[in-house]
Amino acid sequence: MTKAHSLFVQIDSFSYEKEPILRDLKFCLSRGEHLAILGESGGGKTTLIHLIYGLLQLKLGKITWKDQAVLGPESRLIPGAPYMKLVDQEFALMPMITVGENIATDLPRFDLAKSERHVDELLNVVGLHDYKNTRASLLSGGQKQRVALAKALASNPEILLLDEPFSHIDPHRRSILRQQLFSYTKAHEITCVIATHDAHQALGYADQIAVLGQNTLLRYAPPKKLYQSLDSHYLAGFFGPYSCIPKGVFSDQSHFLLPHQLKLTSKQTRLKIRVDAVLFQGTNYLIRGDFNGQHIHFNYHKPLRIGRVCHLAMLNNIV
Repeated sequence: MTKAHSLFVQIDSFSYEKEPILRDLKFCLSRGEHLAILGESGGGKTTLIHLIYGLLQLKLGKITWKDQAVLGPESRLIPGAPYMKLVDQEFALMPMITVGENIATDLPRFDLAKSERHVDELLNVVGLHDYKNTRASLLSGGQKQRVALAKALASNPEILLLDEPFSHIDPHRRSILRQQLFSYTKAHEITCVIATHDAHQALGYADQIAVLGQNTLLRYAPPKKLYQSLDSHYLAGFFGPYSCIPKGVFSDQSHFLLPHQLKLTSKQTRLKIRVDAVLFQGTNYLIRGDFNGQHIHFNYHKPLRIGRVCHLAMLNNIV
């Protein structure tokens, strides 16, 4: 069953040729929620975004918004529903007009003062107010991506689809932009679907995370629940260095643990490692140790001597 004001996606199978790109995938996203789609390159993230937008024709399954079918290119002359906006790697800006004019292209012209205020608001959201009168052709790739985000928001879409929306933006600007953008979409109850490869980025803004793998939906969960229940090499790998603890070390099951989930202990445990690498990370050190030929990673407040033998324990709230 679908919910009113919800995005419902059910993909039984979709393929470009014979082999399915996506199969057995279903989820429902409420109005104003943010969904982050995680997956490896070529794993179907962009395909899913394009199916939701209606750029691709889905024949085995259905996609609805407010219980109304999202039409594909066979039913719509210009792909993309009017209540959706898509920002992908092609920024689709008009190069010979200004940044402000690009953002205003979809705005009504009967109240120019109101439109101008809206453009100024969006320029502040993406941090480009000083570039309002700059021709788009003179911008960097990251600046063009920010203009594309503002342009997509200008018509107050109900659904915003973002395909790697911060890929061209400098890291020092990315955090501020991400905070301002998603604060704006939350305040305006804009439903967001974001394809990203950055799992740590997704933790901070997503209400739900969808993990794609093996051409299907492996996990669909809130960020905290997903982060605290990693159960495979594939899932754990999205979050950086991790340790696979075999059965019998801590319990009768294997554990996939992130560095902060292990601690150095003075007690003898079954997880006895020899330090073979130390990496400074600012607030702590990432320590890598050898355990029967496999790498174990944990955080510590100071560097440890290479070759030191240590015993590790799992944090109490992990089991």
